[in-house]
Order: sequence, then structure tokens, then C-alpha cells
Amino acid sequence: MEIRIIKPEQTWELRQTVMWPDKEIAYVKLPDDPMGIHYGLFENGQLISVVSAFAYEQEIQFRKFATVSNKQGLGYGTQLLQFVIDAAKASGAKAIWCNARKSKTAFYRKIGFEERPIQFKRDGIDYVVMSKNLTSK
Repeated sequence: MEIRIIKPEQTWELRQTVMWPDKEIAYVKLPDDPMGIHYGLFENGQLISVVSAFAYEQEIQFRKFATVSNKQGLGYGTQLLQFVIDAAKASGAKAIWCNARKSKTAFYRKIGFEERPIQFKRDGIDYVVMSKNLTSK
């Protein structure tokens, strides 16, 4: 297994296939993609999981976190997200957050994320903002 920084366009197919299979690929391309840091987790040269990170003041937002469907639940996404959390800490960020699908909140809670009181719906899917404090208490 290898985690490395990848180009934004390397994330698009996996984002679309996993997150929005009924949408055109243009739907998963973010206007902010050129400003982000994009990470890919590879196994035997195959891209298994992707996530994109964006810095806003002293916080990091990660977006478009996707793992190949037949590899979900095997720890790949957890390893990739932990890598991004560690990179965020090393950069001096005070928090990391995402707009989580409500159906995925248990995954984020398991690794220390908490729900913020911000919820919304997009294309029929319920979301909640979840964050993790990166500073020592």
C-alpha cells in the first residue's frame, strides 16, 4: 500500500463512480481543485481511495473522499484519512472538517470526529458538518 499526492484529474473517475454514478463526470470536478492537495491510496499500483484537502485559515476541509466500492470496510479509507489528518496536524492546522453524508457519520465518529450543528440536503442526500480538533487539550 502506498499513499501519495496525485493530480486532481486522477481523482475524478473514482469520485464519480463511487459518489455520484448517475451524474456526469463534470459534476465531481470542483472549481477549487487546482488549489487543493489530492491524495491517493494505491494497492499494487491500483488507485483504491482518494480524498482532496483544502486549507482555509487554520482549518483543513477534506472533500470528495471515496473508496472503491469492493474495498470499502477494509480499512483503506481509514488509513488514507489518518494520513490526511497527520498532514493537517503537521501543517499547523487547528481542525479538520468535512460535509459528511449522514449515512457515514458512524465512520467519522469512530475516528474522533464530532457533529457540528450544521445540516443540509444536496441532491436528495442529507449531510452534516463533522470536525476534529487537532490541538492538544
